[in-house]
Amino acid sequence: MTKYKEGDIITVKVIGIQDYGIFVDAKDNYKGLIHISEISNKFVENIGNYAKIGDKLQVQIINNDETKKQLKLSIKSLDSNTIKEYGLGFKPLKDHINEWIESYKD
Repeated sequence: MTKYKEGDIITVKVIGIQDYGIFVDAKDNYKGLIHISEISNKFVENIGNYAKIGDKLQVQIINNDETKKQLKLSIKSLDSNTIKEYGLGFKPLKDHINEWIESYKD
């Protein structure tokens, strides 16, 4: 019987952070990766703004390799109310767009 199923929401512990994603530890010797594309619907400039080593995160399982005990996980697929985002998102673009448009016209 499969312990983890696609769509399950579980709590995991962050054990590593790379430029391309967050590595996590789940129960029963399962490891997982939250790829950068599965962290947020917004641009993710710095993964460190979303998680730190030792943090506990709620994630949704998008794939389970039962043989290797490896999980592919997503944060962005969860209800946006459960996701705490620290990044600036598109704020710098919003703050400067009119200035850039005007400078282009010159």
